[in-house]
Amino acid sequence: MSDTRSPADHAESPSPSPSPSPGRAPVATATAGNLRRRLGARSVWAAAAGLVLLALPFYLDRFWLQAGLFAMAAAIGAIGLNLLTGATGQLSMGHAFFLAVGAYGYCALAGDGSTAGGHTLVGLGLPSWLAAILAVALAGVAGGLFSPIAGRLRGAYLGIATLALIFIGQHVLFNATSVTGGFNGRAVEPLSLFGFDFDDTETVIAAVPFQSAEKLWYVSLAALLCGALFARGVLRGRPGRAMNALRDHSIAAGVMGVPVARYRASVFVLSSMYAGLAGVLLALIFQRTVPDYFGMVLSLEYLAMIVIGGLGTVAGAVVGAAFVSLLPQLLTRYSDALPLVSAPGTGGVSPGEVSRYLYGAAVVAAVLFLPGGLAGITRIVRTRTTPTKERT
Repeated sequence: MSDTRSPADHAESPSPSPSPSPGRAPVATATAGNLRRRLGARSVWAAAAGLVLLALPFYLDRFWLQAGLFAMAAAIGAIGLNLLTGATGQLSMGHAFFLAVGAYGYCALAGDGSTAGGHTLVGLGLPSWLAAILAVALAGVAGGLFSPIAGRLRGAYLGIATLALIFIGQHVLFNATSVTGGFNGRAVEPLSLFGFDFDDTETVIAAVPFQSAEKLWYVSLAALLCGALFARGVLRGRPGRAMNALRDHSIAAGVMGVPVARYRASVFVLSSMYAGLAGVLLALIFQRTVPDYFGMVLSLEYLAMIVIGGLGTVAGAVVGAAFVSLLPQLLTRYSDALPLVSAPGTGGVSPGEVSRYLYGAAVVAAVLFLPGGLAGITRIVRTRTTPTKERT
C-alpha cells in the first residue's frame, strides 16, 4: 500500500531517536549525586574539625596541649617519610638525623652565642623566623648532599646507607659541643614573629592566659596544614604518579620516561625538609635540644607511624603519628590507673616499654589485617556500608 502522506507530513514527523540504554542515565545521576553528597559531608566535617582545633587552646590544659603539639610535629615528619617510603618505596632509617639538623640548625642560627656548661655556643643571632626557614633549608641541603646515594640505591640497601647517618649524627651531636652543647644540649631561642614572642610570657586573650603551648599551637597547626596540603598535591599530581611507578616497578618507570635517579634524589631532599621542619617545631616545644633524643629509636618510631597509619597517604601519616606520639604520654599520665604499668623510676614495666610493645603489636596487626593502616578503616567501612547499586 502506497504512502499517501505529503512531503510536509514527512518533514513534520520527528525522526526516531535511539533509545537510551536502560538504567544508564539513572545510575549516572545517582553516582553524581552520591559524589556531591560525599564532598559536601567532607567539607562539613573538615570545617567542624578546623573550628574544634582552633578552639582547643581555650579549653585544654597544658598537658593535652603539649601532647597535641608533639603529635603535630611528629605528623609533619611522618608525612615527609611517607613521601619517601610509602609513595616512592625508598626505605630510610636516618630520618632522625634530619630532625636533628633542623633542631640544632635553628638553635645555632637563632642563638646569641652564650656560654652554657663551660662551652661557648655558636650563635648567629638571626631573627627567629628567618632562622626557622634557614634551618629547614639546611636540612634540605643535608638531604641534597646524601641524594646522589639515595638516587642510586633502593630498598634495604638505602636503609643500611641511611643507618650510617644515625651513627654519624650521634657522634657529631655529642662532640661538636660549640654547636650542640654536648650531652646536656642547649637552650632554644623562642620564636618571634611580627613582634609577637611565642614564649612563656603570659598573654591574655578572651580571659584565657596564653603561654608558649597555646601560642605554638597555632604555629604548628598552620605548618601541619601547609605541609599536608602540599604533600597531597604532590601525590595527586604527575609527580605522585611517577613516585608510585618507581615504587611498583622502577625499571618499567624508567622505560616510560621517568628519570629514576632524579626523582629518588628529589623526594629524598623533600623528605629531609619535612624532617627539618619537624625538628624545628620539636625544639620550640621542648625549649631545649638533647642529643639522646635524635637516635635510632626515633627513626624506628617514624617508620612505625607510617606503617600503622597507612603507607603512601597523608592521612595515614597523620593518624599514625598521633597514635605513636600520644600513646606513651597517655600511658605515663594514667600509669596509676592502668594494670601492669608503673610510673617511671618506680620499678616494673615503664610506660615507654609498654608503648613499644604496643607499637610492635600494632605494626604486626597492620601488616596482617590492615594493609591500608588505620587510615584505611574508614574506606573499608564506607565500602561495606555503601549499597551495591551506589558503588556501581
